[in-house]
Amino acid sequence: MAGQVEIKVANNILPMKRNQDDIWSRHITTDIRPVDYFFIIDGGKPLPDPRSQFQPLGVHGPSRHVDHSPFHWEDNGFTQKPLSSAVIYELHIGTFTPEGTFVGCINKLDYLKGLGITHIELMPVAEFSGERGWGYDGVDLFAPHHAYGGPNGLKRLINECHKKGIAVIIDVVYNHLGPEGNYLGQYGPYFTEKYKTPWGRAVNLDGPRSDRVRKFFIENAVMWFKHYHVDGLRLDACHSLYDMSALHFLEQLADTATRLETELDKGLVLIAETDLNDPVFVRSQDMYGYGLNAQWNDDFHHAVHSLLTGEKDGYYADFGKTSHLAGAMKDIYVYTGQYSKFRKKHHGRPLNTFDGSRFVVFSQNHDQVGNRAKGGRLCSLISIEKTKVAAALVLTSPFVPLLFQGEEWAASSPFLYFTSHRDPDLAGAVREGRKKEFTAFGWSPGDIPDPQDSESFRLSILRWDEQSTLPHAEILAWYKQLISLRNRFRSLSCGACDRITIDYSEERRWIHITRDEMNIFCNLSEAEQQLSTPKASGDLILTSTKKIRLHENELFMPGWSVVIIRYTL
Repeated sequence: MAGQVEIKVANNILPMKRNQDDIWSRHITTDIRPVDYFFIIDGGKPLPDPRSQFQPLGVHGPSRHVDHSPFHWEDNGFTQKPLSSAVIYELHIGTFTPEGTFVGCINKLDYLKGLGITHIELMPVAEFSGERGWGYDGVDLFAPHHAYGGPNGLKRLINECHKKGIAVIIDVVYNHLGPEGNYLGQYGPYFTEKYKTPWGRAVNLDGPRSDRVRKFFIENAVMWFKHYHVDGLRLDACHSLYDMSALHFLEQLADTATRLETELDKGLVLIAETDLNDPVFVRSQDMYGYGLNAQWNDDFHHAVHSLLTGEKDGYYADFGKTSHLAGAMKDIYVYTGQYSKFRKKHHGRPLNTFDGSRFVVFSQNHDQVGNRAKGGRLCSLISIEKTKVAAALVLTSPFVPLLFQGEEWAASSPFLYFTSHRDPDLAGAVREGRKKEFTAFGWSPGDIPDPQDSESFRLSILRWDEQSTLPHAEILAWYKQLISLRNRFRSLSCGACDRITIDYSEERRWIHITRDEMNIFCNLSEAEQQLSTPKASGDLILTSTKKIRLHENELFMPGWSVVIIRYTL
């Protein structure tokens, strides 16, 4: 516990007072604008405020006071679309546009609106070390990243999104903080040795003096909702939020969001990332769940990816069959208690009755692309024909579809892992760790891009000019058609998994998905397939190739193709 705390404003060092709750404070009156400051604990070096609202000079620099009241919001009355009719677009501020800023994204909002996007999901924007990075090593959780445009830049982006009818979800990381600039532990028992995460010490959510730790993170969520008008949070790696309390941190967070909805008069969503295949995250609190609105479903991705690529490394060892895809479409989780070869244990539990709108699915996201050795997108691994099949499976599923930036035109730019740590030892450790990770899979160390090299970041910036050239224009048109169909026909966005009928052939590798009047046929093989259709007549709504032929009850499909037929009920 600190014996002395001071605040440094300009060249003045002023003592602070501790109250009976061990909270230090001091009222400051100054004519200096803006107000930048440090805290000094027990005579040590000046440190940023862990609740800093802005770090204009980065994670080691002074904190800046932010007055949120002057910003003029123009989004009064905006209401986000429900997840049941949502199409989410995940993007990284630094690489989404050449500008790499919040304001730079504004110029692309009309494009996203025209594509049919209802929500954008921003990869973490809280202050992290350096100018460029993914953001999952943030350390100043209340401060929008200075290189992206800081607090006002983020407000301008969200304000414009709402004016165009687009909701905003922000990715937040509450399971760990980054290594560089992480001074939080010097302010209290924010971390514990009781649990370990892949990134080091876990956040202290259930140990001694953890009440204030939990409050710190809860109030961070409240800040995004109140001061930035954010519509939802995607909660990173919830399986690494270790909490044995009777009231789990996630349940407390969900309770807080519910109460805040009344205060703000708007709906708010919380989406969990977890690979546990445990419905506790989205189960209602009445049923002893955490009560979150939705969760990412990795099983769906793995089922699609392994079928399209044939990859069997790592967790893909548990997938690769047409039955796995059928299970993901019908039962949501593929593994509901079966033995997992990858995990070497039984994995998951049944969901019983759940609406598909509680699960977010994708064929690509930042992890599944960026955690490959060379940041290879799905389109760089498979043919254009297979790319169309992947898009159709995601966008005709009973779940909430998520696209990863540039996916919709089969962008040629990779999404590499990139950092810009200032600490040379940390930079070296990240570089060598990346090499070690992929040499285990047979890669040569010299083939692994250096995360610290600015070229890794530059190569990851989207090339918007390629949209008008083939094959990118063809893929973009396909995505637009699929999203339009999903919005046009309620049966394609309905989350009622119990109303889905699935037929498939493991040997011939085809699948037929019936969603009320809409029938989706996919040929998942190289060979031409002749399939029987339910009725002799139907409307051919969409085909991935002109080579598809429908004659009475017979459907002729070339290899790796998809067709959507509508039958009158």
